[in-house]
Amino acid sequence: MDDAVLAAMARWPNVPNVYDWLSLDQRGRWRIKGEVVGNQALAQFIGRNYEVDARGCWYFQNGPQRVFVTLEYTPWVLYLTAPGRLETHTGLPVEAPGSVYLDNEGNLLLDTGRGLGLICDRDLAELIEYLRRPDGSGVEIDALEELLLGRIPLLHLHGFGPFLPVSPILRADVARIGGHVTHPSP
Repeated sequence: MDDAVLAAMARWPNVPNVYDWLSLDQRGRWRIKGEVVGNQALAQFIGRNYEVDARGCWYFQNGPQRVFVTLEYTPWVLYLTAPGRLETHTGLPVEAPGSVYLDNEGNLLLDTGRGLGLICDRDLAELIEYLRRPDGSGVEIDALEELLLGRIPLLHLHGFGPFLPVSPILRADVARIGGHVTHPSP
């Protein structure tokens, strides 16, 4: 968290929280009242001061005020920045990914250690190259549908550490499994 933010929190400890103002979309863009934050410096400031509370509600600490974030899906959006390298929408590296999920809408999700992250849809086609069958052979895009339908028992994600099994998941279960709240309220 920025030093200026920490100082403001100490100076004004009882500022009311803000809800339904800031959101994070499925491509990792901050939105204020529905409008994309186009100013890079502001987007980076929000990202540096992005935290989670004990309830699983994500917020931006704006000086002394917590601005809770409505999540379109997950608290992290992940980008493939180089072969075998993922970063969060805030620029943090994903060092030791954990569980991998494929939801019923074809989205690929990854446990980052910080929380569940959605692989940005723009990177999905390239990331398919990192999926393998248990015998190590590659997969085509139709194998994802076969996994969701239970016709393939297991796929693995490779290239990001040890082979990680890909498990099917329902989109409706993602927030519960990820432990995050998509629409925080007081």
